[in-house]
Amino acid sequence: MKVFYRYAFLLLMLFVFPLAACAPQQTIRPGENIGLAAFTDTVNQVGVTIRLGLGLHGEAMLIASFTPPAGYHLYSKDIPLGGVRGQGRPTLIELPPGSQMQAAGALTESAAAGLPGYNPDGPAVYPDGPVTLTLPVRLPNRSGWVEDQVSLTYMPCTALNCKTPVVGKLVAVRIPGALLVSP
Repeated sequence: MKVFYRYAFLLLMLFVFPLAACAPQQTIRPGENIGLAAFTDTVNQVGVTIRLGLGLHGEAMLIASFTPPAGYHLYSKDIPLGGVRGQGRPTLIELPPGSQMQAAGALTESAAAGLPGYNPDGPAVYPDGPVTLTLPVRLPNRSGWVEDQVSLTYMPCTALNCKTPVVGKLVAVRIPGALLVSP
């Protein structure tokens, strides 16, 4: 009987498992999203999640959520990279040079930025708490998964102090090719 189980196992290994490797790759459907990266920055305690979402018509979107520590705010995506008179850094998700993806629209935000009451001449800030940015993208014209990178910039502050800014941090992501997306 032990010989039978050994042969049965051997047959599974030789014929069934290789067929599983030939199965079609997972597709992503409109309205779904997949996680690409998640971490809490050790320098300034900002939590970051990056997802790839598909709109109802199959349009791809990079979605980055930034969660600063309690009581901290982040700066508007629209301020200059060097801040306003050196104050602040924008909150951004960008595609670095050589990216497999291409931007397909403007970066949008989940909350409107405004001028802080404590410094009306300063850079625009988001309300304290999390902010989500969305960047429409075109995926590479491939059928498999692709290794790529995104670039992140952010700086958490309160009315009294700021944590170290992160500018142009490259984060590795694995994205599906456009042929894996179901319209």
